[in-house]
Amino acid sequence: MQNEYKNKILVITGGSGSFGQTMLRHFLKTDIAEIRIFSRDEEKHDRMRHTYDDPRIKYYIGDVRDVASVENVTRGADLCFHAAALKEVPSCEFWPIEAVRTNIIGSDNIINACVKNNVSRLVVLSTDKAVYPINAMGETKALMEKLMIAKSRNIDSSKTIVCGTRYGNVMASRGSVIPLFVKQCKENKPITVTDPNMTRFLMSLDESVDLVLFAFQHANNGDLFVQKAPASTIMDLALAIQKLFNAKNEIHVIGSRHGEKLHETLVGREEMAKAEDMGKFYRIPSDNRDLNYDNFLSNGHQAINCAADYTSENTTRLTVDQVIDKLKNLEYIQQELQSWGS
Repeated sequence: MQNEYKNKILVITGGSGSFGQTMLRHFLKTDIAEIRIFSRDEEKHDRMRHTYDDPRIKYYIGDVRDVASVENVTRGADLCFHAAALKEVPSCEFWPIEAVRTNIIGSDNIINACVKNNVSRLVVLSTDKAVYPINAMGETKALMEKLMIAKSRNIDSSKTIVCGTRYGNVMASRGSVIPLFVKQCKENKPITVTDPNMTRFLMSLDESVDLVLFAFQHANNGDLFVQKAPASTIMDLALAIQKLFNAKNEIHVIGSRHGEKLHETLVGREEMAKAEDMGKFYRIPSDNRDLNYDNFLSNGHQAINCAADYTSENTTRLTVDQVIDKLKNLEYIQQELQSWGS
């Protein structure tokens, strides 16, 4: 694995965010030649320069909405992980056109730039909210997936492979409810639960790396990869954090926020019918038929065998104590517990 990335250049869009920095830390352990951190946030770049003392890291100020800056950062690169996004559900509901500009148009710019500059592997980051989407964040991510799949049909696979990864809730990442619950516990304020029966997949940032690496290594053009993950109710997550911090706060149910689902879906029914079970992961291959459907006629009618979808309701359900065990492994929680006890 060390030699696999030797002399390679990796671009991480949204590289100053929680996903991006987790990927950065992983690749710094390899013998990769260069890692380009691409984002709009110069303040985070400055902090990262002081945190990561490694000459292989290069910082690029830019925006995925801007074609020139995207083409510049991908020039000469071998790998690209596209994590830049507007991802907070309520804010995307109020500013949907901004989600369109970043999640759809920005992703289109990244794909085009990677193809133009012969980047060998591009992984775009998607979400469970893209499956049967009901909110602007999920809808724009669903269209990003469609863009990736459509463009993959016309790409020379010997030069560029474009694929996607879908995640459920990544614990303690930006937009996660976990930091809010921790803050409320530490400030002795009521813990605000939207719907106690709401379920969410739970995956750590470190676990999210495995899915991207698997996609880099095994993707065909247009593939979508999903990592299997357990889930918890929001109430059990709140109780776990309350118990972990030995807090006595009351729990207040405040109702669902704009655009929230009761349960999330990582693989839809129609996708499960063709998904390949790869152990820890599902591979969802793209539909490579063209628009000349007459070419695909067979004798008689063949029904589509739709399996059950893969959701946060029917996956492995964690107990409160199991959620606590998972939380204890998070670096963020370890730091918060240390400061709580000091």
